[in-house]
Amino acid sequence: MLSKRHWWRDAVIYQVYVRSFLDSTGDGVGDLAGVRAGLPYLKKLGVDGIWLSPFYPSPQHDHGYDVADYCDVDPLFGDLAEFDELVRAARRLGIKVLLDIVPNHCSSAHPWFREALASPPGSAARARFHFADGRGPDGSEPPNNWHAMFGGPAWTRVTEADGRPGQWYLHMFTPEQPDWNWRNPEIRAEFDRILRFWLDRGVDGFRIDVAAGLFKHPELPDSDDPEADARTRDSVNPLAWNQPEVHDVWRHWRAVCEEYRERDGRERLLVGEVSVPTAREHALYVRPDELHQAFFFDLLGAPWDPDAFRKVISEAMADIAGTGSTVTWVLNNHDQVRTVTRYGEPTPHGSGLGAARARAAALLMLALPGAAYIYQGEELGLPEVVDLPDDVLTDPIFRRTGSRARIRDGCRVPLPWSGQASPFGFTSGAETAKPWLPQPEWFAEYATDRALADTRSFWHLYRDGLQLRAALPQLGEGTLRWLETPPGVLAFVRGDDLVCAVNFGTAPVPAPVPGTPLLSSGPCPPGELPGSTAAWWISDLPVSS
Repeated sequence: MLSKRHWWRDAVIYQVYVRSFLDSTGDGVGDLAGVRAGLPYLKKLGVDGIWLSPFYPSPQHDHGYDVADYCDVDPLFGDLAEFDELVRAARRLGIKVLLDIVPNHCSSAHPWFREALASPPGSAARARFHFADGRGPDGSEPPNNWHAMFGGPAWTRVTEADGRPGQWYLHMFTPEQPDWNWRNPEIRAEFDRILRFWLDRGVDGFRIDVAAGLFKHPELPDSDDPEADARTRDSVNPLAWNQPEVHDVWRHWRAVCEEYRERDGRERLLVGEVSVPTAREHALYVRPDELHQAFFFDLLGAPWDPDAFRKVISEAMADIAGTGSTVTWVLNNHDQVRTVTRYGEPTPHGSGLGAARARAAALLMLALPGAAYIYQGEELGLPEVVDLPDDVLTDPIFRRTGSRARIRDGCRVPLPWSGQASPFGFTSGAETAKPWLPQPEWFAEYATDRALADTRSFWHLYRDGLQLRAALPQLGEGTLRWLETPPGVLAFVRGDDLVCAVNFGTAPVPAPVPGTPLLSSGPCPPGELPGSTAAWWISDLPVSS
């Protein structure tokens, strides 16, 4: 077993969606100074690190995932001096800092893309992207039939310098996000420079956006199912994603991180947003010389069903842990409907059943071997805001398709910190200051000050779970053994004596272990495991499978 000095193997990282965390300037948008002000709160919660959503200069067509300059801070969020202060403050508290890096595409406002638009076909500037002639006698048809994940064709035609319709460029998300051509060595060299810029400023690693992307099939052929990405809102087109050459990039980036580790002994982490069809393919990204971690989204996508949960956990443990890495678990993020809503009945702001299931799922995740990521507001039990009016929606999916299906604004509404009315302490401006997305009145029930004061809250459940996870050697890195259970129940053992059990049903069942639980997601009498509840026990005797 690897030494515990590999901090990332069982770390718990908190995802900070910067524009929705805490606003220090009163403009209704969260910023880096707000993140710094919130660090004591995160320290009290007990996380090991934070992952910051993109804060780079950007036109904000996709909330910063359209990067115009990878080595600066957008004035909306602060400046490099404030970033440096944030890193120093986090280090004093023992909190790691990860940045979100976006290597698959940039902004159409990036200087290199502007240069490409001003340059002729076949130029070195255009070779940094995917420019191609159109099909048909006048080139008026896209080069292939691919569709973008956010809707519409994956190609946009440009107007050449002489005013005539010209070539097309590829964008797998929006036209404002042209895809880089990673077959061009200039791109690899440029991202080397970017990585080192931030590593030299003291960051502890990177969350890599669209980590199964970067390379496209070299011939850019038609797809048998061109609308698959748009239909699923996932990277499933095998011609555009998960090409074998991407692994060479992650080996190179891992080598860069190792170079810095050898200098000062501090390990830098690479965690990938990897969406691939199977756990076995996922495992290829976390081989010993590639990414340290890759989010295992199958748990996030599993329905509230014990067989589904057991299947994805077992596959992850067999295939991913088998590489020598650890599984990276996640239940929520900035692209998905929050668990309280996902697991409950369709209601405007969650349900008691959804909340109970979300609490149980949290204890299950924190008991699993490996690392875990928490999305801001998850620790407050925030439901999805499902009834935002159309005129405030900002998600490019809605702007491109007109459909509310799978839009992401509802999980990105700014956090409530205190008070009984919006902005709930989110902004330091006047009480009339408006957060960039409106907060519903019922957010008052979930405000941080109320959560900290109520020992029955989601916040205390997460805090207690994180404290026990840090204190108990049975938890964190390691293995698990499944126990025999009645229908509707999952139970497993960590070490010889720590049992985690989840009752997916609604009726109580006998507890797998006698005595009072060490921690439970809801009231749990000795000898009983109520419905929609998870609990941890320490058994007085070794537990057999």
